[in-house]
This record gives sequence, C-alpha cells and structure tokens, in this order.
Amino acid sequence: MSKITVAESAGFCFGVDRAVKMVYSEIEKHKKVATLGPIIHNQDVVNDMLSKGIRIVNDVSELEKDETVVIRSHGVGRDVYQQIEKSGNEVIDATCPFVSRIHKLVAEKTAEGYFILIAGDENHAEVIGIVGHCDENYLVFRDETELKNFFQKKSSKKLAIVAQTTYNIIVWEKCFNVIPKDDPDIVIYDTICNATETRQSDAERLALEADLMIVVGGKHSSNTVKLYDVCSKYCETHHIENGAELLNLNLPDAELIGITAGASTPAYIIKEVQTIMSDIQKNFEEEMNFEELLEQSFKKIHTGERVTAYVDKVTDAEITVSLGTKHTGYVKLDDLTDDPTKKPSDIVSVGDEIDLIVIKVNDAEGTVILSKRKIDELAGFEKVVNAKEEGTVLEGVVQHVVKGGVTLNCYGLKIFIPASQSGVPKGGDLEVLLKKKVKFKIIEASENGKRFIGSIRAAFTAEKEEAKAKFWAVANVGDVFKGKVKSITNFGVFVDLGGIDGMVHVTELSWKKIRNPRDVVSVGDILEVYIKELCQEDNRISLGYRKTEDDPLTLFMANNSVGDIVNATIVSIAAFGAFARLAEGVDGLIHISQISFNKVNDISKHLTVGQDVAVKILGIDTDTRRVSISIRAALEEASNKAGESDEVVYSDEQ
Repeated sequence: MSKITVAESAGFCFGVDRAVKMVYSEIEKHKKVATLGPIIHNQDVVNDMLSKGIRIVNDVSELEKDETVVIRSHGVGRDVYQQIEKSGNEVIDATCPFVSRIHKLVAEKTAEGYFILIAGDENHAEVIGIVGHCDENYLVFRDETELKNFFQKKSSKKLAIVAQTTYNIIVWEKCFNVIPKDDPDIVIYDTICNATETRQSDAERLALEADLMIVVGGKHSSNTVKLYDVCSKYCETHHIENGAELLNLNLPDAELIGITAGASTPAYIIKEVQTIMSDIQKNFEEEMNFEELLEQSFKKIHTGERVTAYVDKVTDAEITVSLGTKHTGYVKLDDLTDDPTKKPSDIVSVGDEIDLIVIKVNDAEGTVILSKRKIDELAGFEKVVNAKEEGTVLEGVVQHVVKGGVTLNCYGLKIFIPASQSGVPKGGDLEVLLKKKVKFKIIEASENGKRFIGSIRAAFTAEKEEAKAKFWAVANVGDVFKGKVKSITNFGVFVDLGGIDGMVHVTELSWKKIRNPRDVVSVGDILEVYIKELCQEDNRISLGYRKTEDDPLTLFMANNSVGDIVNATIVSIAAFGAFARLAEGVDGLIHISQISFNKVNDISKHLTVGQDVAVKILGIDTDTRRVSISIRAALEEASNKAGESDEVVYSDEQ
C-alpha cells in the first residue's frame, strides 16, 4: 500500500498569504481594485479574483482614476512608487516584509558607494523590484559560475551581496565558496526567506526518502520551480498546477509519495492534489491529517506563552526559530543569554530544540519576539535557592559596578554582592572586579525571587578552609610543594601552598648570608619548597628552600679535607683573628695564635683584606658550619717539605 506524505512547510508563505488577504479584504469593501501584475503565480487564485471583479494591470498608466492599486508581494522599484504617487490612485502595498528589507538594504548600500550583487533571475518580478532600488549600480547573477566570472574581473570596489528571497539554497551555498573570504570590502546578507529555506529543506529531506515527488504550484512561480529542481535530483518528480493535471500523468506505483507546494499554492489545491493522488494509488490512509496540519500552521500564540521551537538560523545579533506556525520567531542576544562575553553561536546551533517564552506577537508582520533568558530565570531560581540551603559555591561574571557593591548574573538571575562581601579592601576600587569571573555563595534569597545577595568573601573563606583541611589530612615533613610567594617580611617569606600558607625563614632562603629576603625572591615567584616542621595546633608550617646538594660547605668538603693546604683570601679582620674566603660561600677562621710563630699583638700589621695566603685546614665542624685554618701550620709544613730548619718569623715590627 502506498503512503502519501505532505511536506510540513508546503503552501502559502507569510508574504503571499498576507497579500492575498489584502486583496480579498478590498473586494469585501466593494472597491474597484487592480493588482499591478498577477497577485501571485497561481492561476486558480488569480481566476477567482478576476471572477470577483479584480483587474490585472501591467503598468501604472493602465489604472483607472477611481481604482485602488495593490502592489503584490514581489515588490516594485522606486520609480513605480513615484508613478503611483503622480497618478493619485489609492495604493495598498502588499510587498512581503522580507522583500522590503532587501529594498532597504540595497538602497542604503548603494548610497554608501557599494556595488550591489543580486543572486536570482533578472526577469523575475522580485528581482526587477530590487534592481529598482540600486540606481543602476548592480549586477544580477544566476549561479556560482556567473559569480566566479565577476570576481575574476572584479575591480577594487566595495560589494554588497543579496539574494532573491526564493533563491535556491543549494546554489546559494555554492556561491558562498566563490566569494573571497575575510575581504573587508565585501558584505553578505542572507536574504533568502526563512520560509523558502525551510520549504526547500523539507522538500529535499522528503525527496531523499520518496519514490515519487509531486510539486504543486504555478508554472511561472520561481520558488516552485526551485522546489522542482531540488526534488528532481533524488527521485522522479512532476510539477503540476492543480490536482486535475495528475489525471494526465503516467505515474508509477510508488511506495512513498511526497507532496510539496510553492509559496503561491493555496491549501485547498494541496488538499485536492492529496485526495486525487490517494484515489489514484488506492490509498486513503494518509500519513498525516492534513486539516490538522493546516490548523496547526495557523494556530495562535500569545504573549507569556511557553513554546518549544527549533533553531533555523544563527547570527551574531540574534537567532531565528521555527514555531510550527506561520510566524517567524526571533530571539535577540539579550534575550538569549545574560553573559556579555558570549555570542549566539556559543549557546545554540541550527537544528537545536529550545524552550522559549513569547514576549511580543506581531500577527500583521508574522513575527514573534521570544526569550530564552526568562526560561533560564525560572529554572535558575530553584538552583540558586538550593545553593543557599546547601552552601554551594557558585560562579558568575561581574556585569556592573553599582552603588554599594557589584551585580552579576547566575542561572539567569541578578545577584547583588555588597562591597563588604566583595573581597575588595574597604575603600578599594570595585572596578577591578568588572567583567571578571568570580566565585561566590548565596547568603540571602527572598521568597518571591526578586532579591538575591551573594558573598565573594564567603566563597573565598569556604574554599580556604576546605584547602586547609585537605592539606592537614595528607601533609608530612619532607613533602615537596611548588608555591607562589604571597608576601615578604624581614624575617622570611610566606608561600601559598594551595589555600594555605607556609613560611620560609630568611636563613632558609640562601646558603649565603643575606640582609633582606627581597634580595633573593619577589612576590609572585614560584618556589619549590619542602616541609621542615608542622604544627596544626598553631597552624604553623615551616618550609625549607635551600637544597643540601647546593650547600657550599658540602661542595668544598667533597674536594678538601682536614690537613690539606689550600689557598685563601683575607676578607675581614677582628681582634681575635682573621676570616679568609676558602670558596664561594665558605669562610674559615685564622685564630690570632695561628697567624705567626711569634706572638701577634696587632693583626693588621701582618695581614690585610684582599691578601692571598696559604692555609692549612685544622678542622671542620658541620653542625656549627665552622672551619678552622692556620697560616702558621701551612708555613711549618712547607718548611718541613723543603727540609729547612730555619723558622720563618713574623714579628710585630715587620
């Protein structure tokens, strides 16, 4: 048994439906009405209007003085408006709002010095109307080949590119590949009607599954011809104007038959085709109840209503959604998210199903303004209240600095952070938080959901306490950490170990003697430290920074031992002796008794700072880090080796 499926988007689009209703409204007023060209490309509808007294004129000059002229949905050029104004006839402008938008775009861009490229059929009424707003500064191209030829000859001019509202979306995508990328002198407007895109996409999906496609619409209807072109790529396809033409076709016995229709095809003709096709195929079990489908497409929606929609288009400023009605839905960026750092493409993608709330309905223009943010606010209220009860730490971006604090949004709700809870010191500049992502806790939530107060300080305190608990649970003496220097004092530096601070005493910073810790480290430096001592009761953590393997004394002892004769340089003189540099970071003491064989009363008469001397290592105390050295012992050993018996004498007189 065959199955017949009618494409959901088949039939009148908003613009055509609006134009037809305008004409019939004038008929009901018993006015003399003339349409400037056939109101739509559907002979059945046109014949019905003619039977009711409507005249069709092709030029303003053909109008009678008492006639009301209707400009059809395809639109006209500026010169036609001027001619009608001169004629004095009453005018009803039924131009589709989407076509009017193109008129406005090309007029503005022409005035700005742009050359206009128009994708479409130069003989189509809509394109002729668009051209009439370009001041001859334009080119109409049919496909990507003609567009490619243009760019091969393109001079250095600014370009604005638009498309006929019924242009083939498959060809339009091919044209995109021809247009140079990232050229600041080229602006592209996606002006293909949303209904056209949807109709062609629905038809393509249906044709991919069907064995036979029937496309219903006027033979001169551009969008209907496009539907035929799309469907014929995938299966046997026939273009008819009404159901009677089916009887003259030699149709195959198909399992799945798809029906779609152009924007100028009224619902009763689609229904007629469906019924006749059912008779031909002996299949009265339709896949869908067409009357219900039509009823759904014309159903009303109301402000405040919660609806489910599908994302059709995403731009930087807004998204366009399908609601399953004749309306086109728009969600502006501000109604999509409260995060100023995000674009629509960061939140949704084409094809996504989303819940929205209706903000404003304009039946006259067939548009609906919706909000996702209000849906998020409803869901966010419960989350924020639970966060307060459970003490959960939340995150948000600070959006505004206000009197007494800052505000941010979380789960779609405005949260106020008082200055005292901001973590900024008293009297500090709250601007440092602006546009920053911060963590906070809810400390107050009103029952009516209109007031929420948060605290950055409370979140910081909570995280710090949690970090401390984790640290004390696992920390052991000897554990190594990498931490950032938070502050410096004269006696040492404090290092952040990840929510808890430890201190490196000044003596642990370097093997050299230093006057000030700032000579070694700076705030913000990353140090590798190890735990020397722990005292949880006092919350004290002592850290070490010096490495044993870097100890100058250890390095010196690796190459020198007690009894060795080494060279040294006098670095300072005291009353009890002199200090000599044995190596970088290692000094030894020459006691006054070890300077000479004779008694020394005034060391400065025997030694001077900077003087190089040979000394013998008498002892090394690693605990006190003291090295005892002797000039006298070195001289004695040198004398013995030389076999001399004479003593070398240092006297006070020398």
